Amino acid sequence: MKCTTCFHQCEIPEGGRGFCRARICENGKIRPENYGCLTSLALDPIEKKPLYDFHPGSLILSAGSYGCNLRCPFCQNYEISQENLHGRSLYVSPEQLVEEAKKYVPAGNIGIAFTYNEPMIGWEYIRDTAKLAKENDLQVVVVTNGTASREALEEILPYVDAFNIDLKGFTDPVYQSYAGSLEQVKAFIKRAAKDAHVEITSLIVPGKNDSLEQMDQQAKWLASVDPDIPLHITRYFPRWKETEDPTDIEQMKQLQKVAENHLHKVYLGNV
Repeated sequence: MKCTTCFHQCEIPEGGRGFCRARICENGKIRPENYGCLTSLALDPIEKKPLYDFHPGSLILSAGSYGCNLRCPFCQNYEISQENLHGRSLYVSPEQLVEEAKKYVPAGNIGIAFTYNEPMIGWEYIRDTAKLAKENDLQVVVVTNGTASREALEEILPYVDAFNIDLKGFTDPVYQSYAGSLEQVKAFIKRAAKDAHVEITSLIVPGKNDSLEQMDQQAKWLASVDPDIPLHITRYFPRWKETEDPTDIEQMKQLQKVAENHLHKVYLGNV
């Protein structure tokens, strides 16, 4: 059976699983094995997503599952994104997660963020939970690599208030090295920005996406979508399989200047 959740379009045999490690074929149907299976739950500052221009100063209940459809060697959350943790996760129904979020409203919580791993590989859980969240006046945020299919995006878009979308570079070779698709991410950004608040994060990895020319092209394209889209230029640190030294801060400042030629809001992160 073909899984249409993302650009990989995996052909999954009966009893098998897709590239993301979280979608399986069972009884002739594709389903998310990680539906409601949480590995992480925390009340985070909204700025940690990062979202700087969406309810600044607030908190948001952040939920993560397991699995990812990319293979970024510097992944900050590889323990959950690159493993099948079905047997080591806690099942939390959409109703339970919404009730948990409501408990923290008096403490400043504005809603639920789907984050930590790649949440869109389990878009059905986002859709079902987000519907209930909106009925309870909660905000819904999705932090994603932006490689999900248009069909999956349309399923959740009516219920999502804000996205932070990774833009990991602006060349096909960069994305190919992560088993990704630049064109898919660009299409996701353009569609999401029509109906929701969108902010973009670019982790700057030395030798991958740290050239001024690449940033100029990226910022120019983002401005063609909306020059008010906030861009977060984030410092990389060695993690998992990536051993390059951390991003040079002066280089990040130069990248920020280049991006500001096209975009109104460019922030530096992890500095």
